[in-house]
Amino acid sequence: GSSMHSFFASAISNTSYPLIHPKPYPTMSDNEYNIESADAGASSTIPMEAGQIKKGGYIMIKGKPCKVLSISVSKTGKHGHAKCNFLAVDIFTGKKLEDMVPSSHGTTVPVVVRSEWEIIDIGEDDELTLMDEGGDQKTDVNLPGYPDTMAQEIRDAWNEGENQVSVTVQAAVGIEQVIAFKKVAE
Repeated sequence: GSSMHSFFASAISNTSYPLIHPKPYPTMSDNEYNIESADAGASSTIPMEAGQIKKGGYIMIKGKPCKVLSISVSKTGKHGHAKCNFLAVDIFTGKKLEDMVPSSHGTTVPVVVRSEWEIIDIGEDDELTLMDEGGDQKTDVNLPGYPDTMAQEIRDAWNEGENQVSVTVQAAVGIEQVIAFKKVAE
């Protein structure tokens, strides 16, 4: 009847009602990174049991996307749980990070996507203009700051546009960075 209807109306109009009006949780990516470049529909990380992660795979450590260099498993005592000790390297900075997680515990794995682009232009401030095979342009990545010499190597290979150079852009957790390049034979 009408009494039920008015209950719903009052619940919806009462803005402090938490189920209907969740407060948006501010994340770092809102102001630091360009959201449009990440696919909003795809999650940037997936949950995984620590014991399922393999050497050469990816793991999030201290909020950084890392590639696993080695895993050592240690048992703590007779009835203790196995702990996985991960030695990994930040895929964007090359910095080594370590983490210890009980093997049955859940941890997070970054979704890492790589794409190939051709350099159309390199700006004075290292900003790149890239184009893919479909003719789409990308202007939101710069020459990489890591490894130290790669930016200059890419400039030299491209030689003010004399040569065709393609780059591999690696994307994870809202960050995109050039990780490799190669000269394209004419």
